[in-house]
Amino acid sequence: MTDALADRIDRLRDRIARAGRDPDTVTIVAVTKGFGLDTVEHALAAGLTELGENYAQDLRAKADALDSAQRDAVRWHFIGRLQTNKVRLIAPEVALWQSIDRPALAEEIAKHAPQAHVLVQVNTSGEEQKGGCRPDETERLVTRCRELGLTVRGLMCVGPAAAPDESRSAFRRLTTLADGLDLRERSMGMSDDLDIALDEGSTMIRIGTALFGRRPAPPGAHR
Repeated sequence: MTDALADRIDRLRDRIARAGRDPDTVTIVAVTKGFGLDTVEHALAAGLTELGENYAQDLRAKADALDSAQRDAVRWHFIGRLQTNKVRLIAPEVALWQSIDRPALAEEIAKHAPQAHVLVQVNTSGEEQKGGCRPDETERLVTRCRELGLTVRGLMCVGPAAAPDESRSAFRRLTTLADGLDLRERSMGMSDDLDIALDEGSTMIRIGTALFGRRPAPPGAHR
């Protein structure tokens, strides 16, 4: 798998370059959600150290299963919706909390991971099923995070569940919000819509399928 993964990384970097961006300026977060520990190990062996997980229990289990060198190398990103009662479970492992969508979650993270680095998630598509604060709540939430001592590095959004071209306005809105708040990081774009996200100013893309193939069917929920 390592050779195949190296080829996919090369193709992904080429895709970033074709979008008119320098691959060295775009952070690739390799999303290992739904994959086993072997995928995490292959990712690390291939030089992918920024890894994303959506579920607290899975992140905890994978972190615990790594050896000490692997654990030192990896930078875990938490990218899914998060219940406040799960923060304590993963606080020692998370390098970047990407899905801060409400003050209560920020307060819990500040309690268990003082001065943590975070992104505020914004629901720029307006879809009810999507996580994230409303765009008009963004500045208030960023301010609250800073009051709590958290380091707000930028904003995050998820493109709409539609054709990739329909993501453009959602991504553009996030960039406009980030610019207005003088925030550098814009985490937006996944395997299907990363080209548009990059065109609209993404600095961080969250990639699963384009690196690891189709996600296996879950063996059973334990979330």
